[in-house]
Amino acid sequence: MATSLFKAQIPFRIKGQFTCTHHKGGQLDLYCEECQIPVCIKCVSTVHKSHPLCDLSEIIHQTKQDVQSFIDKTEKVDLVQIDQYITSTDKHLKDNTSNFDKLSHHLKTQTNKLKEDLDQLTAQTLSLYQQMEEDNTKLLQTYKQDLEVYDAKLKKQVQECKIALQRGSDIQIYDTGCEIQSALTLPAEPTLCTASFTPNQNPEVHLKQALGEVNTSCHCQGQASPGHDMSVGSSTGQGSTSTQQNSTGRKKVKSPVYRLLPQTKVLGNWTSPCYITSVCPTIDGQVWTSACDDITLNLLDRKGKVIQKIKHNTGITEISLSPTTNTLWVCDLDNNITELVSGRLVHRFGTREEPRCICITASNHVIVGMNKKISKFTTEGTLLHTTSAAGTGKPFVCTPYRISECPVTHNVAVADLGNTLHGGEGKPRVVVIDTDFKKLFEYDGKVPHTYQPTSQSGSKRFTPWGVVYDSVGNLVIGDCSNNRIILINGCGEFLRIIHTYDYFALAIGVDREDVLWAVLGYHDIKLLQYQSAQDQQQCIIS
Repeated sequence: MATSLFKAQIPFRIKGQFTCTHHKGGQLDLYCEECQIPVCIKCVSTVHKSHPLCDLSEIIHQTKQDVQSFIDKTEKVDLVQIDQYITSTDKHLKDNTSNFDKLSHHLKTQTNKLKEDLDQLTAQTLSLYQQMEEDNTKLLQTYKQDLEVYDAKLKKQVQECKIALQRGSDIQIYDTGCEIQSALTLPAEPTLCTASFTPNQNPEVHLKQALGEVNTSCHCQGQASPGHDMSVGSSTGQGSTSTQQNSTGRKKVKSPVYRLLPQTKVLGNWTSPCYITSVCPTIDGQVWTSACDDITLNLLDRKGKVIQKIKHNTGITEISLSPTTNTLWVCDLDNNITELVSGRLVHRFGTREEPRCICITASNHVIVGMNKKISKFTTEGTLLHTTSAAGTGKPFVCTPYRISECPVTHNVAVADLGNTLHGGEGKPRVVVIDTDFKKLFEYDGKVPHTYQPTSQSGSKRFTPWGVVYDSVGNLVIGDCSNNRIILINGCGEFLRIIHTYDYFALAIGVDREDVLWAVLGYHDIKLLQYQSAQDQQQCIIS
């Protein structure tokens, strides 16, 4: 007799068994309609007493029909459909290989053509240099010969003057004096051909344009959950190679495989001596802080001690640390963009509208958020890009509050409060755009109903007062109204709630070790670790 693994003492019939599991040797000739199992004659007065019974043969006819219906449906529909799927998939496999072979061929052909064009341009320029060099050489050689003749004549004239002074008669000295009045003419210095060459210090953009545009489309391969290995940093807006970025492309990158920790670790917790609305962790474990409309910048260590204070001449709205120069940049109430150099804020340029937020990019550009738009400038203030209203006249970005650039894809995330006064709908959101300021997606703070956080969760209106990318391209968002910090991937998919707190999450920043600096309720600072690096693998950034 067999017993169930889940009901240890209750026997069950093995498939194909003809005898009763309760009564040894009992033939299964009957069928219990209540329990829907075959039984023997002895079961009528024992296990299945008072249950409605019938001969097993009475239900076999219907069972045969059910089995035959299954066979007919499976053979005529399901198997045919599966064959079609297999055939279609085989075609997709061939087309996939053929398509990427063609793309690779076109890419290599274009690359080789560019190389040939560049070699030809180089050869033409070198030939021009050579011709100029030869022309200059001839001019200089002629000039040198003329100088040598002039030198010989002048020396001869000097010698004749000496002889005349030593032994000459009066008339000879007179004649010599007349000769020196008509002095020899110095040969004119020739005008040479000149040339210069200034290497392009940032050729990547021009190379991408010359190579062509790569358009790809893909989908993020699901979302990670806490405790799962994942290749974090999946972010929209990259090409499959580093040749050209666009709004739907992606590329392969070497990226650490990170594991979300089962529970966020609190590495430090202290009360700031100053009011804080913006934080910029430095490369040496310290942090620059500022408060909205205040005139003071404060540099704090990891325990909250003030190391340095910088006074500005007007109220500061936001700060940003350059990822390339590690200098601090500031935007203020007087529409100034300044850079902290040697302990002094140096004016770089001004904006027409009041700057609400600022972000310095890896390419050393300055992105400034203003009401109804964001704009990208050079460090000297030359306008490079700006968002524009859609065809309906609605601003692309309405009330930018914080801006962050992804270090992996260079996409830009904007915390947009969506104020109706600026053309918004009163619905805060995080908008992610590519390097050309084309919208990729937006995140409205939605947390899946299947997600069960370990602590309190919020149900108020999503209010992103903090937004920052970590080193692998995931986006950390401080949801002020719901007192929580959210983590999503670069495609906008929810990953987890990093932390919840009794007060609102006002400002956040991520340092080079991916430690999250969170300002909770203006003064309470927490250092949080929510992931740990594993090994390196190649992943596709979508």
